[in-house]
Amino acid sequence: MGYRIDIDHGNCINCGICMDVCPVQALDMSRPTRPGAEVADSGGPLPWMMEHPIQVGECVGCSICIRECPVDVMTLETQPEATTLAPRQGPISRPEEPAEGGWIPLSMATREALKPRKVSPFDGLETWVTRERPQPWQVWRSMRPDETIEPIAPCQAACPAGTDAGRYVGLLAQGRWDEAYAVAAEVNPFASVCGFICTAPCEPACRRGVLDEPISIRTLKRFAAERGHLVEIPPPAQRRAQRVAIVGGGPAGMSAAYYLARLGYRVTVFEAMPVPGGMMAIGIPDYRLPRESLRADLDRIVKVGVELRLDQAMGRDFQLADLEGQGFDAVFLSTGAPRSRRLGVEGDELSGVVPATLFLKRVNLGEPAELHGHVVVVGGGSTAMDAARSAIRNGAERVSILYRRGRADMAAQHEEVEAAEHEEVAIVTETIVVEVLGHDGHVRAVRTQRQARSGDAWTPLPGSEAELETTTVLVAIGEEPDPSILPEGAGIEVSAWAGIVTDPRTAATGRVGVFAGGDVVSGPKTIIDAVASGRRAAGAIHEFLAGAEASRCFRCDAIYSCPTVEVVAGRGPADGPGRRPVASPSSIPTVAGAGGAS
Repeated sequence: MGYRIDIDHGNCINCGICMDVCPVQALDMSRPTRPGAEVADSGGPLPWMMEHPIQVGECVGCSICIRECPVDVMTLETQPEATTLAPRQGPISRPEEPAEGGWIPLSMATREALKPRKVSPFDGLETWVTRERPQPWQVWRSMRPDETIEPIAPCQAACPAGTDAGRYVGLLAQGRWDEAYAVAAEVNPFASVCGFICTAPCEPACRRGVLDEPISIRTLKRFAAERGHLVEIPPPAQRRAQRVAIVGGGPAGMSAAYYLARLGYRVTVFEAMPVPGGMMAIGIPDYRLPRESLRADLDRIVKVGVELRLDQAMGRDFQLADLEGQGFDAVFLSTGAPRSRRLGVEGDELSGVVPATLFLKRVNLGEPAELHGHVVVVGGGSTAMDAARSAIRNGAERVSILYRRGRADMAAQHEEVEAAEHEEVAIVTETIVVEVLGHDGHVRAVRTQRQARSGDAWTPLPGSEAELETTTVLVAIGEEPDPSILPEGAGIEVSAWAGIVTDPRTAATGRVGVFAGGDVVSGPKTIIDAVASGRRAAGAIHEFLAGAEASRCFRCDAIYSCPTVEVVAGRGPADGPGRRPVASPSSIPTVAGAGGAS
């Protein structure tokens, strides 16, 4: 009798994950037998190229490969006779068969040894899970002990929010749009938004990139959001008396509000702008992020039971002490990084030198933002690209982007740079602004200087100064938090670069009951980073209010609204302090309405 691994090669994406997760090396990737798109100098096939998975060894029936296949094309069958095996394809070391017969210890078959106390492969194997390998060319490390999380694919590990990209890609391949969208929204209430503007850290980590190019995960998420429909989120099973105030309605604040409301808390979001969404709403042009998609995600959050108060800024309309005096049991500060950095050169106070974020805010709120003549944008990130393309749309006759380093060093995504150039934006790299020149108090030109790389640093080139005439300078060299919203003596520590200091595990500040997350803690990062920060903070606030001890979901190491876990205050069930499994992993529905994380 033996196990046979059947693979639907027609729908297999040949990613090789099954080969890498197999603890007994029963799978390999075949090598091409004829030249393909990639050929050697001789014109023959490349011996190191992978083609498709094949079974080359005896399977022990653990089903790890079945569970980890991102497109669900593998099945495990039993048969009375021995399984026919293909020859091994590449150089690989295998243990010698024992001379007198008997079983081979699993520690001899795996790529890393098990703990010494494991004398039998059948002794407590449920405590062993796969994990990532440390080298770029490796995907998994075979085993490690006593972990509480299941193995995850490289794309999921690279996502700050832990989105199960492989699962929703597989569901899309089967035409299951609704379920694919639900998987993407499980850990990210802004799944639709991220389908347009996420920086997609999952794609560089995609295993398929080793073969040719990564799967277009972000585009597929957008497709899922456009084709799929999410089920209505049921009301929380328990309505709690505690109230939570969230200061800042950006991705971190609204994500925290979403998960806290689903846990039954009464949540109020205070947003300084006349619209919710933070920089998603006022910093990203609608041609890059359609407002209908943003509104759909925000409406879904509000419908869970989140109260939204707009045009309410802390430090202007209310103070931190006011929230505590109004009976809020916890406060989450997620005010982002609204303060733009100045150029720091002579003349940067002249009229016409404008923070790019302020210009984008005016454009997105419909305020007057007409430009004329030649507009210079200083910076190389997404904000610079958005400002440059928006300037074209608001009257600028010509736009130039000045960036201090090389093109490869630009923080903006490659497609953003290409889009700007397609709209005839001139991108000038290795150039800095050393002075802003004015006339009658208004900018008339910038004095620039070329730079050259010297090792890891960039140094100005003497004699390379030049003047560039301009009517407006949009500054996009970075943003930072604004600590002025905090009252003196609040007991909340601020770092040297103005970020709020928190406990990295609990998101707690030095003031009891006050938490912080998102860009106000980390400095400017991506939307998916802010979403992840808000979700983690929601778990920490729930832990604080429910009185549960520090613990993590035994499945997803994430928020306590995971559908497999119910937080129990004051009790310590068998699988960990303050938590109790409510369903077996196999019975968990993959639908956003069924719970938070998966």
